[in-house]
Amino acid sequence: MSTSQASNNRTIHQLFDLTVRVAIVTGGAGLLGQQFSQALAEAGAKVVIASRNQENCQAWADQLGDAGYEALALPLDVTDPASSKALVASTVAHFGRLDILVNNAYTRGVPAPPEELTPEAWRTWLDAGLSGAFYCAQAAAHPMLAQGSGSIINIGSIYGVVGTDVRMYPPGMPVNASAAYGAIKGGIVNLTRTLAVVWAPKGVRVNCLSPGGFPGDGPINQEFAENFRAKVPLGRMGNSTDLKGAVVFLASDAGAYVVGQNLLVDGGWTAW
Repeated sequence: MSTSQASNNRTIHQLFDLTVRVAIVTGGAGLLGQQFSQALAEAGAKVVIASRNQENCQAWADQLGDAGYEALALPLDVTDPASSKALVASTVAHFGRLDILVNNAYTRGVPAPPEELTPEAWRTWLDAGLSGAFYCAQAAAHPMLAQGSGSIINIGSIYGVVGTDVRMYPPGMPVNASAAYGAIKGGIVNLTRTLAVVWAPKGVRVNCLSPGGFPGDGPINQEFAENFRAKVPLGRMGNSTDLKGAVVFLASDAGAYVVGQNLLVDGGWTAW
């Protein structure tokens, strides 16, 4: 059997297998980052957990290590292109390669209505959320292009494709999904398409994964939560496993023919 025939006859388990591959998850110790990094580790990847909070990254990497997975904590400031380059260089130096980037990190600016959003808050959102995503993708692309393979998964949002429904927010509750948040997430969706068509011929796939509402571990405003759930056809917000299959699909050979797409994991929010 030829090599091409063999590659076309892999089982579903082989297609999803990430053994020997190396992944970076930016913002990897946060709410969604933990879900992404755990999923990739469970599929066999060696995982780098990266963010500005090195203590949190190390704690989560230790938890993954205790569970039998190989994880490394490294620092990252996504607003600094040099930091993204250093992260990728350290990853390659430690593991010898880089196969997957989950571009998840961003920093929230101070939320405010569009007419009151300050230039400082606007820059905070965009510098970390959009420029930072580009810096990380650019840095990761170099070793991936050199080896002729790789998967970059940008993290978008439902608010990258639809506007924020401010009616869900009770009086006095800040609208965290500000105009700036919508701008960066919409920008990430089209950044994904642009990078995808340029790098796909060289073996690097770029896609976007856009989650719906995923509550954190802390308390949540119950009126907001009920309003949100009422807009989701499935009738609930996301949980701690809803993104795991999607990220492994996009990272693995199971998604080998998926390029430049925005995969919405939102319980049907955007299907109305």
